[in-house]
Amino acid sequence: MGLWKRLTNLVSKPEPAKVEKSPMDLSVGDICEVSLVTYEVKGSVRNRARNAVVLTIQDGNAIAYLHIEERETVRYALYYPIDGGLEDSSQVPSHIEMDDTDYYLEEQYEGTVISTGRTPALQSGDQSVWQYQSDDRKLLRVEWQAGRFTLYEGEFVLNGDVHVIRAS
Repeated sequence: MGLWKRLTNLVSKPEPAKVEKSPMDLSVGDICEVSLVTYEVKGSVRNRARNAVVLTIQDGNAIAYLHIEERETVRYALYYPIDGGLEDSSQVPSHIEMDDTDYYLEEQYEGTVISTGRTPALQSGDQSVWQYQSDDRKLLRVEWQAGRFTLYEGEFVLNGDVHVIRAS
């Protein structure tokens, strides 16, 4: 190596360390692991006002939805779509009984979401969400957007059970 090359290496700035993505930063094409199952991210619906994202994730033919919300701590929930619907968004009940499980309204909110990739939310825009929990910690999520209801059943996921495998 020549003297000039050595001097250039001494005064040049080192490349900044590559910052690892958190699950909150995942986007279409990234790979993550949830409870020892590897998924590819197919889409995301972000609610920036709540610092939350719902990732559409796929393992083979199975599609699931990973809800991530960052407050004092990061909370994860894994949901699966279920059939069903409600009549009117203004008459969503505070108690729902389904398959011998009683779900109680935990939280209801509205906000503007940004949708990318393959998601149940066909477009970005206003979305209403009702989140329910049963006595045995099962979760139920009801979304309403653009005149369409989508329902999901799920469970909480431990923080240590979600890992970024490959991020673009």
